[in-house]
Order: sequence, then structure tokens, then C-alpha cells
Amino acid sequence: MRLALGALLVISLNVTAADAPVRYVMADSWAMSMVQLERGRPTQGILYDVMLSLSTQVGVPAEFHVLPRARVQNAMEHGEVDVRCYAAQTWLPNQSGDYIWSIPLFLQRDLLVSRNGSPTLINPADLRHETIGTVLGYIYPTLQPLFDSGQLQREDARNQEQVLDKLLAGRSRYAVSNQWTLDWFNQRLMPGRQLQAVAVLQEQNVGCYVRNDPKVPVQRILRTLLRMKMSGEIDDIIGLYIGNEPATP
Repeated sequence: MRLALGALLVISLNVTAADAPVRYVMADSWAMSMVQLERGRPTQGILYDVMLSLSTQVGVPAEFHVLPRARVQNAMEHGEVDVRCYAAQTWLPNQSGDYIWSIPLFLQRDLLVSRNGSPTLINPADLRHETIGTVLGYIYPTLQPLFDSGQLQREDARNQEQVLDKLLAGRSRYAVSNQWTLDWFNQRLMPGRQLQAVAVLQEQNVGCYVRNDPKVPVQRILRTLLRMKMSGEIDDIIGLYIGNEPATP
């Protein structure tokens, strides 16, 4: 009887461990096509679909935590969340804690964007006394020296979509956007009103990192991400939203 009870206890503990959700963190400054947030919860988008597929293939529930960008890394360090995606190690030079990084999964391309009719290509360093639409809390290494010197000024918005809305409304002549959000934003506009990229500010490979904790299926997560990338599944998800072949890191 004791052996039977012991076996049932082991089975029960294994089921409980298997059912523990993986907690994904998302920044509330993200916009489509990265993620759609409704009442503080993700409902669709490239990163949402990738995380959902990842959890399904790993065999654990997905739990999403939407936080202000400034709180994201702190939540990782305090064990409040387990996985952060769309990040680069160079963005976290003072990262503390034990984490394991995935292979590069996405290409982050930051663009300087303007309304239709502006010059096709410009050098940001040639701009003088322009206001640039930016996301609150984001750092733009290419433009930072120009902000620091006062040559350019920032106008912050809460998320990337609001930045482009303000640009379209004429609040500024230029704004910064990632490629995914710009492509999604332009889909709803007539060709004559679509925003256009006038400079590539930065291109960087980004991936996911996982908190190295025995309670988290770290290796299963990393192996599954590798398989999703190598099989083309991740690029297919990106293509569903932005409608063109994504650049491969």
C-alpha cells in the first residue's frame, strides 16, 4: 500500500510540474505587428504567436505578463517571469542573474521614418533642430549623440504605434520605427499616405533568453526555439503579418 501511495504521489508531482506555466514577459510599449494588446492582455501578433507555439510544442501552458519596459529586466531578475523574447545581449550590459540565450531568431531593424514626399534617403547627422518621434524609455544609439548635443530633440510616446500616429498627424517630420511596425502600420493606409523609411539607423540580431532555474524547462525551450527557426516556422509567422519575406539574421 505504501509503495502504491508513493507511486501515486510521484505521478501527481510530475503532472503538477509538467502543468506549471512558462511565464513570458512583454513590454507594454510593443505594438502590432509585434503584439496586439487589449485591456493589458496580448491577443495576436508575431511574438505572441511564436510564444504560444513554443509553449504548445514544449507541452506547458503559456502565461503572459505585460509590464512597462523599465520593469521587464527587474521582473526577470526577481524570478517573476521566465522568458523574455526580442532582446539582445548588447542591450543588457549590466545583466545580473543566470540566464541562457537562444540562437538569433529575428532581425531588429530601426528606421528613421517620414511622411510621403520627403527625400528618399537622408543622413540623420545632417538634420538640424528637428523633433524626432520616439518611444518613451527606448535608447537609440545612432541618434543619442545628436540628442545629447541638442542638435535633435525627442518627442516621446508610450508605444510605437502612437509614435507613427503622431508622425502621420504632422506632429513632427521624422520618427523612429522598427520595420515590423512600419510595415503593419502602412497596410491600413492608401499608397499616397504611407510612411516611408529615409534611413536605416541600426540592424541587430535578437532572440530570447530564459531564466536558468530547475523549475523552468530551459533546454526544452531552447531546443524548440532552434527547431522553430531552422524549420522556417518563425519566418512563416512573420510573413503572415507583414506580408513579405523577412530578412534572415
